[in-house]
Amino acid sequence: MGYDLHQKNNILVFTIARPERRNAISYEVMDGLDQAVTQAENDESIKIFMITGEGSQAFCAGGDLQEFHSLKTQVESYSMLSKMGAILYRLATLDKVTVAFINGTAVGGGCEIAAACDYRFARPDVKMGFVQGNLAITTGWGGGTLLYERLPANQAFRLLTEAKILPAQTLSEIGFIDQIVQADSADELIDLFGPVIKKTGPVVSAYKKMLTRKWIASDLKERMESEMYECSVLWETEEHHEAVNRFINK
Repeated sequence: MGYDLHQKNNILVFTIARPERRNAISYEVMDGLDQAVTQAENDESIKIFMITGEGSQAFCAGGDLQEFHSLKTQVESYSMLSKMGAILYRLATLDKVTVAFINGTAVGGGCEIAAACDYRFARPDVKMGFVQGNLAITTGWGGGTLLYERLPANQAFRLLTEAKILPAQTLSEIGFIDQIVQADSADELIDLFGPVIKKTGPVVSAYKKMLTRKWIASDLKERMESEMYECSVLWETEEHHEAVNRFINK
């Protein structure tokens, strides 16, 4: 199916289950994530929503180039970008605690998913990079806009423009990764959230809404949508298609 969803205690865990594709995002995974966010929104027993990847090699390799490389025009690409971007906006503004357990390498859109979450917990051997610029496009799911909300502007700008893959320790030092953990599965992290689970759902929701009210007032949704559009314009350029061909065929 491409993903797994299970609930343990008050935590709903969404696992991208495409290890053969380095847990890259397909339309099927998009639909599953959309449904999982809806479940988290509507189930009052859920206080934490966690995203991770299957296995130990990859958290998420971003969009599946094999599936999305068929999108050639600005209109075609915007349809895909805005679909996933709308999901990440809902994830970012979900009135629950959201966590990315980064169990392996995360690049491109995988970093955008992580940026949409309140917390990023990573294994010590993890490497991450907003590498979209190396493919002659920008972040396109709203993750660049969200990164500017998570980090000081100069740090976010450097990560985006240099497009380097960096180790967990470096990303922890600048504040993108909140904690490096020795854990083999999402379930092993649950004990870390004991203090949150003990709070009532309305308390957790109220604190999250303090943050999302600021984002709504600053037009976060519109800023993310502008990012998606700008990426779609670059998507149809020859520079992007040539860069993807080189990457696929290397």
